[in-house]
Amino acid sequence: MMSPTLQSRLTQLKDQISTIIVGKSEQIDDSIACLLAGGHLLVEDVPGVGKTTLAHALAVSLGLQFARAQFTADLMPSDLIGVSVYERAKEEFVFHPGPIFAQVLLADEINRAGPKTQSALLEAMEEHQISSDGQTRPLPSPFFVIATQNPTDQLGTYPLPESQLDRFLMCITLGYPDRRAERALLAGEDRRDAIARLQPVMSLAELQAMMATVPQVHASDALLDYLQALIAATRSGQWFIEGMSPRAGIAVLRVARARALMTGRDHVTPDDLQAVLPQAIAHRLVPVPGAGRGRREQVRAMVDAVALP
Repeated sequence: MMSPTLQSRLTQLKDQISTIIVGKSEQIDDSIACLLAGGHLLVEDVPGVGKTTLAHALAVSLGLQFARAQFTADLMPSDLIGVSVYERAKEEFVFHPGPIFAQVLLADEINRAGPKTQSALLEAMEEHQISSDGQTRPLPSPFFVIATQNPTDQLGTYPLPESQLDRFLMCITLGYPDRRAERALLAGEDRRDAIARLQPVMSLAELQAMMATVPQVHASDALLDYLQALIAATRSGQWFIEGMSPRAGIAVLRVARARALMTGRDHVTPDDLQAVLPQAIAHRLVPVPGAGRGRREQVRAMVDAVALP
């Protein structure tokens, strides 16, 4: 269990981001849970619904170093990682780090860059380090990638390979705001001006304490049985072409623990699994031909068909 102080900080964090991203409390909760679980977040939606704003507001509210890399067709891996430049005064090559050396990296419109640049993120996301000029350089801690992605049917997009999609702990969509939220956006001030006035609501030590508490959240044997039943259902061939990998199962449990912690509990419930499952596995799976549903809808249909322990 988190201390009352940390629980209060978490409430302040959600409330502050909600003043910027209006009417999207579930997506804000998912974003925070993804960070507390030590994962990376993919936000897939049409342009202009607040994907970049969410990433910036989260970084500022946590007091973390923020960098943005705009992925374009001509972006090179060195533009992301950094490059060594010969400095005559020092008579040696000096490494100049790229935007990837930030605690929160916004990889904006990641599927507009070519596959070579997309793959440059793989080692960083998985190993929290990069290799350049024969040297391994550690990345800061925490290291959180928030990638935004436009729908793949838009012009100039390159679908992310399955190996890279699997590196994202969660994938969410923001969607259009409801009428009340959109009215607040239309009548309010510019979101960029609002972000500029935000102040951090917790220290780095408090954030790290929360992240360290996540693995301690209890998952009972019955809960693990239920998770294994869900994993087996994805592999049955009835719902998806290929099932969840062991890494995907571990990822689901991690983010379910984070969600339980955020609600003030020291144990995971089936509701936690059901709440995070579509966001944690839908981007990793392909529905069987003729399913007639999208990926998330297929996951929810599968969950309804699997009996509770």
